[in-house]
Amino acid sequence: MSGQLYDVVIIGAGPAGIQAAIHASRKKTSVLVLGRIENSALYGAHIENYAFVAGVTLGADLLSTGLRQAQSFGAEWSPEDVLKLNQEDDLFQFELESGRMVTGRTAIFAMGVSKKKLGVPGEKDLVGRGVSYCVDCDANFYRGATVAVTGDRSAAVDGALTLLEYAAKVYLIADELNVSQELLERLKASKVEWVRSSVEQIEGDRVVSSIRLTNGTAMEAEGIFIELGSKGALELATQIGVQLDSESFKYIQVNRKQETNLPGIYAAGDIVGPPYQMAKAVGEGCVAGMEAATYARKKRKAGE
Repeated sequence: MSGQLYDVVIIGAGPAGIQAAIHASRKKTSVLVLGRIENSALYGAHIENYAFVAGVTLGADLLSTGLRQAQSFGAEWSPEDVLKLNQEDDLFQFELESGRMVTGRTAIFAMGVSKKKLGVPGEKDLVGRGVSYCVDCDANFYRGATVAVTGDRSAAVDGALTLLEYAAKVYLIADELNVSQELLERLKASKVEWVRSSVEQIEGDRVVSSIRLTNGTAMEAEGIFIELGSKGALELATQIGVQLDSESFKYIQVNRKQETNLPGIYAAGDIVGPPYQMAKAVGEGCVAGMEAATYARKKRKAGE
């Protein structure tokens, strides 16, 4: 596999991911944290119900402090999103939005939950009938079709580029884009048509037929993918066969050691289910970090 090799690669820079990094790096393992702290649900919160922290504390301050702690123990941090995750033999390879590849002996999913919705007319009524929240899951249904993707982050751009392999025409709807320069250049060099506007309404009787934009125009399309953030756990997990909970398929299933069904893959925080509290995320991150580090050290020793 190509790319720098780390013992533990953590996807997510929220409380679970940062705590995992602190504990893993203290066990003499090489650790890489991927993600932006401002993407954490904790970032804009005011915290007053967390033990040992007096008064009201800004979530952004806690995340910044925790990240510095992890770095002081040797963890590295790269504030970029993961676009793809592959497994080869017993190693895991991550493709980042900058185009860089890194490899991990273990991986920890700690990016939280979420598929954000647009909240526009027609969206709810047409879910599953042209409205989708997962390019990796549903792209195959749009072979030869005209489709749109909306979102201003890496998931939207990567989704639009992926759809070029299936659809006849791909639009990307976004006023502005908040992605790496490398990903932006890939977009500009592709056949994706970037429409600088926002979605106002999704139209169609039984299925999606058109998309009305805030600039007053409408475009014909047979589907629209709503990708409003970075790649979520669902997409990345399904790429390598991580098992989700059997009831809602919204969370990654783990045991008390935060282990998934795949050896070397762990998960912690909101992505493994409620309650969505920092205390729970930190505790699970602690366990995941220690377990992943122990597992990675055994693999490293076995390979020497």
